[in-house]
Amino acid sequence: MSSPASPSSPSAPAERHAAVAAGFSARVDGVRDWEAPAPVDGWVARDVVAHLVEWMPAFLAAGGIDLPTDGPAVADPAGAWHAHTAAMQALLDGPDADQEFTHPRAGTHQLGAAIDQFYTTDVFLHTWDLARASGQDDTLDEETCAVLLAGMEPWDEILRASGQYGPRVPVPDDASTQDRLIAFIGRDPAWEP
Repeated sequence: MSSPASPSSPSAPAERHAAVAAGFSARVDGVRDWEAPAPVDGWVARDVVAHLVEWMPAFLAAGGIDLPTDGPAVADPAGAWHAHTAAMQALLDGPDADQEFTHPRAGTHQLGAAIDQFYTTDVFLHTWDLARASGQDDTLDEETCAVLLAGMEPWDEILRASGQYGPRVPVPDDASTQDRLIAFIGRDPAWEP
């Protein structure tokens, strides 16, 4: 998944979400065992989906945005994901995506940019988790991996202090960009269930 629009394009967050969500959706549709262990300590495949469909509506609500959450419960992970991602895409494709969004902890951003930075990136990273948990292709877009790694590395200490990332996992000097990104966020690129 390469970036489909320039970062300054107003449609970039919507287009990027559509591409990233499609990759995650393909993995969701390929899961055969929702109780399979996932690379996040203590999680199973279902928890990867639950995380994504539960935290974003709460994040948006803290900034005064109501995301419809009338899809199935996470007991039906695929149904919950597809309903959630459709609602997210509708929000990004709509006029509200250009409005100012203020979150009590994340500051003020254009809504589409906030979703892009905080949420679409999370979906991209968790695509690897779900793919590994379910034995599917875990290949992520190389260019996106490089952009994320370059953007995150200067914030290493702050990201670790947030509690959202585990300790960086050591990888060989010749590790791929994807493996270096996965290791940076605290996953072992060689992890298997």
